Amino acid sequence: MAYDSVVLRRASRRLEEARKARQRDQDELRRRLFSQCPELSDIDRQLRGAILDILSSSLRRGSDPGPALQVIRDRNMDLQVRQAQLLQELGYSADALDEVPACKTCGDSGWVGVKMCSCLQALCAQEQVKELSKLLDLGEQSFDVFSLDWYSPLPWSGEALSPKENMEFIYDFCLNYAQKFGKFLFPNLFLTGDPGLGKTFLSACIARTVAENGFSVVYDTAVNLFARFEEQKFSRDAQEGQEARDETRRYLNCDLLILDDLGSELTTPFVQSALYTLVNTRLTQNRATIISTNLSMDGMRARYNGQTASRLEGEYRVLRFYGEDIRLQRKSKL
Repeated sequence: MAYDSVVLRRASRRLEEARKARQRDQDELRRRLFSQCPELSDIDRQLRGAILDILSSSLRRGSDPGPALQVIRDRNMDLQVRQAQLLQELGYSADALDEVPACKTCGDSGWVGVKMCSCLQALCAQEQVKELSKLLDLGEQSFDVFSLDWYSPLPWSGEALSPKENMEFIYDFCLNYAQKFGKFLFPNLFLTGDPGLGKTFLSACIARTVAENGFSVVYDTAVNLFARFEEQKFSRDAQEGQEARDETRRYLNCDLLILDDLGSELTTPFVQSALYTLVNTRLTQNRATIISTNLSMDGMRARYNGQTASRLEGEYRVLRFYGEDIRLQRKSKL
């Protein structure tokens, strides 16, 4: 899962802050208990220091440390029994002084070898949702609150299904896509239709579910995305150019990219080239993409180059939205 550096850095910081907080709590508990019972402090000092003293002595003499280790084990066993007895008398568990990591798999490091541990993945998923929330109102936008009541059950001109029947199919399709992300038959979606029919809302629902399941998701509008590509290529400011390069890497490398409102940008030869690069790169790397647009596939062919339209037609599953504008319906009821 290709989390971008911002998300990974924030998640790693949270993991380290939680570890330090537990360590502070543990240190405070030790100070309190040692103050109450000086014998506990003495036992702790003996347990921590005896093995180092005997091993270093054995190594200096060049002798076999085995016998010394056995002496240490026997002695430490007696000390641990006495420690447990004292702790229980004070109303604590026998292991209250043990330093136990929150995650036994990675020891709170976040990594098992070169593989990210599930504890860090969970924090990355939370940070991913926070990042998405800057652009999407993820407090409300979820599959659970999606309503079909705004779509007419009556026949729609030129269509075999009513708007409501069509949206029932699209809703189920998008829900399955999100829940089975990475294993779904169609990794790339092309959401097309007039404004106000729920394309952005369902895109947000997908983004939320996929991110919560631990995948890296980047959502952005076409205007913002192509602006970052232009900054990356043409900016003369070093810092601005680096930030743009970081952003374009996120667009290219995330598990799921959601490109919203394609066609709202000023279409130039540079934008046409950047769109083809984006679409083609993600396809060749087997990374999933969702494109939302008011343009039909015919409109895509007319507006962008034939190579891009061909890639979209051949590799994307088209979901066509139709019906009455939900925003206008809501406005009329105010």
